[in-house]
Amino acid sequence: MQVLKSGIVNVKSSNGVKVIEPCNLYGCELCEDVFVGPFVEIQSDVRIGARSRIQSHSFICSLVEIGEDCFIGHGVMFINDLFSEGHPSKSSSQWKSTKIGNNVSIGSNATILPVNICDGVVIGAGSVVSKDIVERGVYVGNPAKKIRDL
Repeated sequence: MQVLKSGIVNVKSSNGVKVIEPCNLYGCELCEDVFVGPFVEIQSDVRIGARSRIQSHSFICSLVEIGEDCFIGHGVMFINDLFSEGHPSKSSSQWKSTKIGNNVSIGSNATILPVNICDGVVIGAGSVVSKDIVERGVYVGNPAKKIRDL
């Protein structure tokens, strides 16, 4: 049996970053005053913008960019592999990217597929975002739909 330890490896971080262990962070960038709660995994090629908060038990896969002043609730899952051939991709070249704008709040247990989300959006808890969001507002459900303006 081979046991690998979680940890913080090859992370670029700025002033005021706070990380609560245990967590698994590698090859990512954390800008000023970012907070990362316990039991979070942030993979390589991820950028978290200034003053954003990542709550516990969230998973941020490769190729995700999160803007400034964002809130990622507990247990939020980001996806970069759409299983387009009916199984996990054999190559990371098939993965897709996700871009989250500034001032975006994502509620607990939401799932975010490879999409773009504009500035000033609230995603309700448990929602599944499967398409780009290009207009400010509150979005909920599976699939997430706009229910009101902000």
